[in-house]
This record gives sequence, C-alpha cells and structure tokens, in this order.
Amino acid sequence: STANISDAMHKTGELRGLKPVWVGEPGELKFAGPAVTVRTYNGDWSAPVQAIDQCKKGDVLVIDACAGEIAVWGELATNSCITQGVAGVVIDGAVRDIDDIRKLKYPLFARHFTPTAGEPKGFGEINAPIEVCNRKVEPGDWIIGDESGVMVVPKDKAQEMANRAIDVLERENRIREEIQRGSTLGKTAYLKKWDVQK
Repeated sequence: STANISDAMHKTGELRGLKPVWVGEPGELKFAGPAVTVRTYNGDWSAPVQAIDQCKKGDVLVIDACAGEIAVWGELATNSCITQGVAGVVIDGAVRDIDDIRKLKYPLFARHFTPTAGEPKGFGEINAPIEVCNRKVEPGDWIIGDESGVMVVPKDKAQEMANRAIDVLERENRIREEIQRGSTLGKTAYLKKWDVQK
C-alpha cells in the first residue's frame, strides 16, 4: 500500500494535492508501474496524448501540466490508455469528463476537475525529468497509487523500498494480531510513557 511505502521511505515521496477520479469498492483502486513522464502546459493536451503511444503495458503516465486548471485529459484519452494497457494516470493539472471516466473504473489522479477542454498546441516533452507536486519524477521511477494517495519511488531504490514496505506490513500484521487478542495499540507499539504533571 502507499501507506507502507510512505513508512518505508520515512514519509517522503508523496505526490500531495491530487485526488482520484474513481475510487470504487474498498481496496479496488490500486496501481503500480514505471513512469512515462510528460511535461506540458496548462490546457495543452498534445504531448499527453502522444505519450500514450510510447507507453508499454503496465506503465504509469505522469503528467506535469503546471498545476493548470484547463484540462489536458479526458475520457477519450482514458479509453486510449485502457486499450494500451496503461496501469494508471497521474496529472498535476486538470482532467474533464469525470462521470465518463468513473464509468470506466480507471485509476486516474489529478489536481483539478473541470469541464473546460484545452487545445493541442504541440508544446511539451515526453520522457524527460519533470516536477509533479513539488517532487522530481524521472522516467522509469516507480509510481504507486491507491485510495490513500500516490507515491513516487526513485527507480534505483525501488527494490530496497519494496523490501522495507514488506517489513512494515509484517510488523503491522503482528501488531494487529496482538490487538485482536486483547492488547491495545499503546502497549503493542511500545509508546513512551509521559509523566503526568500535577
């Protein structure tokens, strides 16, 4: 989960300020894969749409649209991603056609929802280093998303962070078992005791 990854990374790597278009049933919204990066400008959907053609099955498309409020994405682009097998889309910018994308049950996070479409002006860049939500994202970095949010893991640390996240999960499972046997979180987590001042 993104929570386990966040703990493994000591609370770094979160792409803050994004919201999911579709959530589904508990545990249904989740994706992970290497990033295909796009840098574009507010409302310019040319590079994002062209980038779909460069995605392999399981990739995650990550778009830096300057946190803009004019859409660089919509339902037709989402359908194109489904056909290509793209695992998910993350946009530091705006998306439209929210109701249609929800019907598709596709994992997509964006900063803004809007009815207003942009235009394909042809600016931008594909598979270059970008900055999304004040975090650097390189092509091939791992992107993990679920109901709690989106995390970016540098590609050279992906295996290490995956192993650490498994350790976090195993520790939580042990604590959960102790709580279910009648203990409390305070006791099982070995919290420091605070002296009560009178």
